[in-house]
Amino acid sequence: MTNDLIYRGAVELAGLLRSREVSATEVLEAHLDQIDKLNPLINAVVTLDEEGARAAAAEADRKIVAGEPVGPLHGLPISFKDTANTAGMRTTFGHPHFRDHVPEENDLHVQRILDAGAIRVGKTNVPEFAAGSHTFNRVFGATRNPYDPGKSAGGSSGGAAAALAAGFQPIADGSDMGGSLRNPASFCNVVGLRPTPGMVPNTDGNNVFFPLGVAGPMGRTAADAALLFEVMTGASPDDPHSVFPTGPERRDAPATELSPADFADLRIAFAPSLGGRIPVSREVLDVIEPQAAALAALGAHVELDCPDLDGSEQVFRVLRAASFDSMWGEQLAGEPDAFNHFLAGNIREGGLLSGRDVVRAEEGMTRLIRKAAGFFERYDLVIAPASQVVPFDVDLEYPTEIEGQRLQNYLDWMRAPYLFTPLGLPALSVPAGFTPAGLPVGLQMVGARGSDARLLRLASAFEKISSCSSVRPQGAAVL
Repeated sequence: MTNDLIYRGAVELAGLLRSREVSATEVLEAHLDQIDKLNPLINAVVTLDEEGARAAAAEADRKIVAGEPVGPLHGLPISFKDTANTAGMRTTFGHPHFRDHVPEENDLHVQRILDAGAIRVGKTNVPEFAAGSHTFNRVFGATRNPYDPGKSAGGSSGGAAAALAAGFQPIADGSDMGGSLRNPASFCNVVGLRPTPGMVPNTDGNNVFFPLGVAGPMGRTAADAALLFEVMTGASPDDPHSVFPTGPERRDAPATELSPADFADLRIAFAPSLGGRIPVSREVLDVIEPQAAALAALGAHVELDCPDLDGSEQVFRVLRAASFDSMWGEQLAGEPDAFNHFLAGNIREGGLLSGRDVVRAEEGMTRLIRKAAGFFERYDLVIAPASQVVPFDVDLEYPTEIEGQRLQNYLDWMRAPYLFTPLGLPALSVPAGFTPAGLPVGLQMVGARGSDARLLRLASAFEKISSCSSVRPQGAAVL
């Protein structure tokens, strides 16, 4: 029963808990056993509170027995990303300065998840300050990929994605500036949604006007990610941009799945290299090109096309570097060794920018958003690689070459997701297939602004075509 429970979907588990076919304690113990068995190898969960989780599970069971109202996530175990503040639980941001930091309050999305009945188990690993798409830091070391422990789990929500893939939890929270939900989802054969900015309120940082970073859900399936997404969404007075209303469309998202036949007549833009802007590994293309053909065979109108991304590179890098300098520039000046070398370089780049540079980047983003709106009058969906590479060796800081093209820095291999970031669109990675070596590859799906729920339903329909979401890791399971 234990092994069966850890890979039940979140939607199914939530139903079993409400019907009292299983207890929250049983579900928790099954996941704790799996963490105990595999986390020493995978290193996805870096802080663990078994005693607190058991007490919360017992209380969850009491509520069910007493017939008290329960939330949609009642009894589901979750460890939160280690950049999300969790009251009374260590939150390190992957940085030595915060090794023993214990916040007094929860971030808003954390509180919403707990209010919905989830059981807090611990924290999942991140890169230093979540900067980068490979999860390693000087506090906890590297997170390994459950499909091949010698490979990266991606990042920055790499601990979250690996925890899902390894059966440590059925849902996970993450965040995404340049692909931090999409890249690890691709590497670990799970779903990660970067929501439209404003869907999940930005109340956890110092700047509600910064549009690049958003929190979002992860799950082993689109339906599970949709279940968590509904809990995370909703306006907040602390974020003036969180204006999207909650409504029946999002509430129905886990249940009203499309079928593969519903792809017929959809207008799909296929952008395997984002219009020739990025190099992509042949191993990635060998997985996603047949999937594009499969959608066309179902009757979708699939064309080689891409939204206008001209200037997106500059917009993303300027705004990202400026925010890094604002957050950490003074600390770096006083403590030159406080940051890893590539993050320190990125902070210094921000310090060289002028106010004019930042405003021009914002103007460039405005143009991109307006152009994207016109593009989605012609298309229903964009499909593209979620990552330019397959999972690489865990001991490598970052890839330095793709198909013979030399990369200049630690951001170059992440462009497949981050070039879409300044357009303000919802984007997700959904499992698409595996390389001959058994490494996962995700398909990036991008929709019109505000179409997050529809995008999740399309991903759910795609899962019936690709049929790889149910493929469990063998690299960790055999150990």
